[in-house]
Amino acid sequence: MSFLTERYQQMCEQLAQMDLFKEFVVSDYDIFKSLIFSKVTLTDDEFVLYRKLFYILYSQIIKPDLYVFLYQNTDRLIENIKKRGRTYEQNISPDYLKKIHYGYLDFIQKNTAMNSLIIDVTDLDFVKHYTHYEYIIEKIREN
Repeated sequence: MSFLTERYQQMCEQLAQMDLFKEFVVSDYDIFKSLIFSKVTLTDDEFVLYRKLFYILYSQIIKPDLYVFLYQNTDRLIENIKKRGRTYEQNISPDYLKKIHYGYLDFIQKNTAMNSLIIDVTDLDFVKHYTHYEYIIEKIREN
């Protein structure tokens, strides 16, 4: 619960400092990420309580105009985790990653009022290939 309230506070502070004259804001985090991870890691009873608090806080937050989910299949995620070399990530199981994937997809499908875009980047490398980056930007602009 403390993680959720800390993230809520961070988001409120960031939104309060937002430059209203900028055309757009990009964020790599949305508070609902914590709901997805909690569903995978908490017991059923803990999750019910967590979800109640989550929706109370979530109702108070400005929602994005467009939520972009960059999807990668599990094998590619494991490959990227190994390349990145962070010790604490090396033992993440493929099963855990699949549960997280399903959590994101389930959340997006159930929240139909949210404008969402899912882009499969499994076969893209937007770090090495600028054209892949441009492809992603174009998909976002189409929405």
